[in-house]
Amino acid sequence: MKILVINSGSSSIKFQLIEMPQKDVIASGMVERIGLNGSKIQLNVQDDQYEEIYEIQNHKEGLEMLAQLLLDSSVGLLKNANEIDAVGHRVVHGGSTFKKTVLINEEVKEKIKELFGLAPLHNPNNIKGIEVSEKIFKRAAQVAVFDTAFHQSMPAKAFRFAIPEEFYVNHQIRTYGFHGTSHKYVSQKAIAHLNKNTSKIVSVHLGNGCSITAIKNGKSIDHSLGFGPMNGLVMGTRSGDIDQSVIFYMMDELGYSSKAVKKILQEKSGMLGLTGYSDLREIELKAEAGDKNCLLALKINAYRVKKYIGSYVSILNGIDALVFTAGIGENSDIMRKLICSDLDYLGIDLDLDKNDIRSKKMREIQKDSAPVKIIVIPTNEEIEIAEQAYQLIQN
Repeated sequence: MKILVINSGSSSIKFQLIEMPQKDVIASGMVERIGLNGSKIQLNVQDDQYEEIYEIQNHKEGLEMLAQLLLDSSVGLLKNANEIDAVGHRVVHGGSTFKKTVLINEEVKEKIKELFGLAPLHNPNNIKGIEVSEKIFKRAAQVAVFDTAFHQSMPAKAFRFAIPEEFYVNHQIRTYGFHGTSHKYVSQKAIAHLNKNTSKIVSVHLGNGCSITAIKNGKSIDHSLGFGPMNGLVMGTRSGDIDQSVIFYMMDELGYSSKAVKKILQEKSGMLGLTGYSDLREIELKAEAGDKNCLLALKINAYRVKKYIGSYVSILNGIDALVFTAGIGENSDIMRKLICSDLDYLGIDLDLDKNDIRSKKMREIQKDSAPVKIIVIPTNEEIEIAEQAYQLIQN
């Protein structure tokens, strides 16, 4: 069974063509820097790599280019669109409606659209991916896998807000959590690596969107993102945690509308707001060249992560492994170094030489004497999505 997995992020589209149930990756790639200068599409087929620079304005354009590339006779991946048996879609917010993977129909699409306000950078792009693939891969089953599902195991003391109960009972206002597919995948890898009957893991997902999860015996028990994917850690364009009084001040004293404040906090804040750049690779280069704003932004970012690590070690009552994953977590030795510094009291002690080594494989980067493992685990949300889609169709 050939399953195409589409993972539409806030500024990128990752994709994999996977043969199931063998989990053989036929092809993989990414459309990145959507809406930014230097947009490009990359396709990897075994040892061959295709890469083109385009001006890709939005996710719809990116998805259409992806489909054209997969069907291109010179690439030789697909003779026609009917070879795809299923398309697995990452959908960020499932609200209280979706607690597991589902086949997509009109009712499901409408429910996802109703949640646009809770994930404005993601759910609209997820729907575009669904709608484009429905038109191109007409025979394929369309399957939605929700980021929020993994965090359904959080206890009420973690997911409830201290606001009047009617807002939870009548409007389901609570913490839902996100990046669940990624956190589930890497935590399972970490548990297998630890080879213990019980485990306490802090999983740090750092990309354009960022989150951190406390995972006990394979279950999410707390998570940094909440009702929407906006709070918690500092992100590419999202502010992360902010004093609510700032929002009221911006509206009441500075005259901003709620819509304008939302746009500022979602699309103009985070690393972009602090530095003028949203791509961490640019920020690290600028910081290395002496840009004080970029250097401070890196420190702010790392400081926020450290605070969450401390709180999650507390609620776990210890830690076996600290896991770094996603684009920044896997590739930025600078961020890992800043985050892990001065955490030796918790048993987290980074080996700088191991940290500097670049690899696409799972690896430990703590000192040999350290009691807590620091593990870099490349996430593969696409394999996890393909597995869930396959199981749903088979059942």
